[in-house]
Amino acid sequence: MDNKPKNTKPRNPRSNQNKQGGNRGSKKPTSMTGTARTVSRGAAIRAQKRNMEDASKLISQYAPAASKHLEKPARRANKITDVFDKLRITFLGGLEDVGEKNTAVIEYQNDAIVLDCGNNLGVDLPGINYEIADPSYLETIKHKIKGYVVTHGHLDHIGGLKHIVPMFPAPIYGSRFSLGVVEKTFEDMPPNADQFKPKLMVMNMENHERLKIGVFTIELIRITHSIPEASSVCIDTPVGRIIATGDFRLDPEPLDHHPSDIERLKQLGDEGVLLLLTESSYSDSEGRTPTEHTLQQSFHDVIAQSQGRIFCAVFSSNMNRIQMIVNAAVAAGRKVALDGRSMMSYAEIAVRQGILKVPKGTFMAMRDIANIPDEQILVMATGGQGEPNAALQKMSEGTHKYIKLKPGDTVVVSSSPIPGNEVRYDMIGNNLAKLGVHMFRHPTHEIDGCGPLHVSGHARRDEMREMLHIIRPKYVIPVHAGALRRRYHAELAIEEGWKRENALLRNNGDSLYFDADGYQDAGQVPHGSLLVDQTGAIVSGVVVKDRLMLAEEGIVAVILTVDRKNGTLLTSPDIISRGFIHMRDSEELMNEFRTELRRAVQQRFKRIDLDRFKQELKEHVTHFLFEKTGRAPIVIPVVNVIGKNGEKQNNGSGQNQPKNEQKNPQDEAAELQRRYAAMRQKLLNQDSKGV
Repeated sequence: MDNKPKNTKPRNPRSNQNKQGGNRGSKKPTSMTGTARTVSRGAAIRAQKRNMEDASKLISQYAPAASKHLEKPARRANKITDVFDKLRITFLGGLEDVGEKNTAVIEYQNDAIVLDCGNNLGVDLPGINYEIADPSYLETIKHKIKGYVVTHGHLDHIGGLKHIVPMFPAPIYGSRFSLGVVEKTFEDMPPNADQFKPKLMVMNMENHERLKIGVFTIELIRITHSIPEASSVCIDTPVGRIIATGDFRLDPEPLDHHPSDIERLKQLGDEGVLLLLTESSYSDSEGRTPTEHTLQQSFHDVIAQSQGRIFCAVFSSNMNRIQMIVNAAVAAGRKVALDGRSMMSYAEIAVRQGILKVPKGTFMAMRDIANIPDEQILVMATGGQGEPNAALQKMSEGTHKYIKLKPGDTVVVSSSPIPGNEVRYDMIGNNLAKLGVHMFRHPTHEIDGCGPLHVSGHARRDEMREMLHIIRPKYVIPVHAGALRRRYHAELAIEEGWKRENALLRNNGDSLYFDADGYQDAGQVPHGSLLVDQTGAIVSGVVVKDRLMLAEEGIVAVILTVDRKNGTLLTSPDIISRGFIHMRDSEELMNEFRTELRRAVQQRFKRIDLDRFKQELKEHVTHFLFEKTGRAPIVIPVVNVIGKNGEKQNNGSGQNQPKNEQKNPQDEAAELQRRYAAMRQKLLNQDSKGV
């Protein structure tokens, strides 16, 4: 029976062609042992190089500042005095995608404030939880930083604070709820990190409190979004006024009865605004975002008519939505359990601050729901977007600690897929359908037989038009949501009467100077990303690149133990394969592989130095495996050289260890056996030895 892998040809058909200019010479390539190959060594090495390039290209999207090519600004005479009285605005994040590490820096002379400091949870890399903005530029101006100002409590606006603020300490300014969430994030610091207690400065939006931060004066203006106490920020500078909308919608009837403070925004606009930073998430959607208030009846209807247990998936920070579900549950005589870490964290803050109002005895612990009838249970859970490890995702996979979904259960998904997350959103819907539960989802609510279950927290084009005319700035910079949606927003401003040269489109890393005469580009500053794992620790991009290559092609380790005196193998070669092929299913290939390794040692070990032998062995193994399988895994050669008296040389050092003159031949043999057994035990797992 042929146990070779079925795929015995290279994936790239051109790699079978011996190109005169593509290899080291014009001769027909041979293996390390001299055996002719049907596939050139150059083709194998190029295949492995392509894998590395693909991984490098992917990881370059999240590269740190040190590896970025920086565009230098045009040279100017009298540079120091030329910019001393200018306002500088720099974007370290937030312009490339929806929910992407919003971070901007505003400077004047020796003062600077950081506007938002978020993370990006949409990073699809092995072992990575999120990314934050690389703080290299902040390091260069750390003596200037006087404060951090946050618009609202979503993680793409505050998730980087716990990493950045301890490096460059300064007070954090924001609304009461926003800073409550910030404080919670600092309780979950990375392992081995020093405990850092941030200085939080709560600002009162109701009385238009204005605070001085260096030369800047800031004010928070209430704005409606999908989280409590979101705000726009007014920043008065010596050069002019900046207003940052933050994420917003102009909802006239929010459930909490706190609509956007349009009157105050108009007053600030009447006084004159130099620059508006305004979000662009739905600049490709005409009309207005419906008011949140319209959803209440939908939840009452669904919850009142459903039998058995009810599970509602909702964004954990949307307290208005959670309040509606609590109201409907209480009216239907159901107890409410919260599931998901972020859900409980946000709810705890909202209840403590009086934002979320829950009748006594309504909430109960997840572990206790098995003790009450199904008709009295409602669970609010995270995971409506199909996020890995979220509560609803675990339920759909049957891995939840307390819940096993069954036919007769009702699942309400109160969300639409976030742009770019459509596949994962559908996957969780498919998983739930297989379990036989009855589903109500917002995208299919008409088919499912209910009213709407979701409205966005972001403005559409009509609201963006309204914001432009409320503020009436001289310059507009669309922010958030990526290049395409920002371009739509800029074109919208031009349609509404703004000059094209005053609707500015910039990228992460760009810096601008403003003064009374206008603006000028200041080039790019050091910028990029730092990757953070599940523990909160920073992970090197090199490590992630290796993970990507391992995920693509796997790894093969070859362990050889060679007699230094005669250059022969003392034992059969040990081979470890991970993520490449299953060795027990490829016995014929493994036997041929070991034969090749024996030939390589016999023919080349005594003729070249150890370092060169290891490099040639690596290339030979890559060549052999590529010819046999069409794949180019990471190859790690381990060569242990046993010298005189059974002493083992350091791997690759070429130097003998001190001799033991007192040992007789029997002791030497026993010592050699013991050392080799210990080495094998260390290097090999029980299931990774050869067939």
